Amino acid sequence: MLRRPLKASGAALLGLTLLAGCAGAGGSADASQGRSLRVLMVNNPQMVDLQKLTAKHFTKATGIEVHFTALPENDVRDKISQDFSSQAGQYDVASISNYETPIYAANRWLAPLTDHVRKDIAFDQQDVLPAVRQSLTVDGQSYAQPFYGESSFLMYRKDVFAARKLTMPERPTWTQVAELAAAADGAAPGMKGICLRGQPGWGQLMAPLTTVVNTMGGTWFDKGWKARVDSPEFTRATRFYVDLVRAHGQPGAAQAGFTECLNTMEQGKAAMWYDATSAAGSLERAGSPVAGKIGYAPAPVERTKSSGWLYTWAWGVQKASRNQGAAWKFISWASGKEYENLVGEELGWSRVPAGKRASTYANPRYTAAAKAFAEPTRTALTSVDPLNPGVQTRPAPGIQFVGIPEFTDLGTEVSRQISAAIAGRVDVAQALRRSQSLAADVAAEYAKR
Repeated sequence: MLRRPLKASGAALLGLTLLAGCAGAGGSADASQGRSLRVLMVNNPQMVDLQKLTAKHFTKATGIEVHFTALPENDVRDKISQDFSSQAGQYDVASISNYETPIYAANRWLAPLTDHVRKDIAFDQQDVLPAVRQSLTVDGQSYAQPFYGESSFLMYRKDVFAARKLTMPERPTWTQVAELAAAADGAAPGMKGICLRGQPGWGQLMAPLTTVVNTMGGTWFDKGWKARVDSPEFTRATRFYVDLVRAHGQPGAAQAGFTECLNTMEQGKAAMWYDATSAAGSLERAGSPVAGKIGYAPAPVERTKSSGWLYTWAWGVQKASRNQGAAWKFISWASGKEYENLVGEELGWSRVPAGKRASTYANPRYTAAAKAFAEPTRTALTSVDPLNPGVQTRPAPGIQFVGIPEFTDLGTEVSRQISAAIAGRVDVAQALRRSQSLAADVAAEYAKR
């Protein structure tokens, strides 16, 4: 059975609305007087940097103490969903994405930020990249602000390719990537041809795989809400991905997510890695053993012109928070231009949480330090089309996800089936037959509307 923790309907939604309107459950309090905040966030490298800088800079300047809880991606999504859907108010601010934002906003779990944005001229909302800004806006209201934005691209070891006399095409296809992975496999002791996510999770394995599905002609649902998970196109893309990672991917691929692949690439155990553009800052950081050795190519395609995803880790304020004024001060600092300069000056410009502001790519200090990946990242972020990511019309927006509440559980359940195929426990056809049944249940609900 699929759980639907993000979908509030009828009486449940009414109950949440009443809760949010109770005394002390949000905007009624003079939250600007709050002197402490509780922030729940994913434990990605950019967030770890934020923790290091907050007390010394933000708290020192404002007197507002920030208590962070940082968890792995799958765990943090569950905890945020539980706290925000119940409006428990345990956390004031959380790292949410452009997937959750419109769903949470529709369910009235988020405090609108529009008034704060309008009053805070220095924040400069128009500097936020259009695609990122629009993905966090619902019915003209801003509900979250980006900490960093990302698309996806292909990272590869230039030195390994040169030693093996391999050439990365300017716009590679997945067919070419598979051939290059085979040729680069074993180029150094313990080195595999490619690293790809295999860890279960709609935001783990299903993120890169869905972009492969899109460009190979597949889709989760057609425009009439018919499930297409066992279609020839979806099957071909999934079998390609599973076969590629099993033949030339990293050991333990079925449990490897973003962090594991980042470590694999840093340790010289993979010749290529297809994943988030945000990874480049870690790979190129001072002290990284692969800094200066990585090349960056667009997300591989087959039948589409582009296939990169659109994603942003952003800050949302729980409507039940009593500290909304203090929460905005934190968000405007953490998502502002000056924070990027702070990271660059104290930690290194390649570690700036970029991918969200146009000014970042006009900053000569950043572009000089990030010259290997700044332009490929900007190009990827300005080439995305969340409404038309494939070869057919979709019933809901999203590139690497389907923009409906049920996708949290559907994507995760399907990812478990496909991860099992990567581990060799089931065949791809068997995994997709089970997955089609789950998708059909979701589609049936929408087809009735």
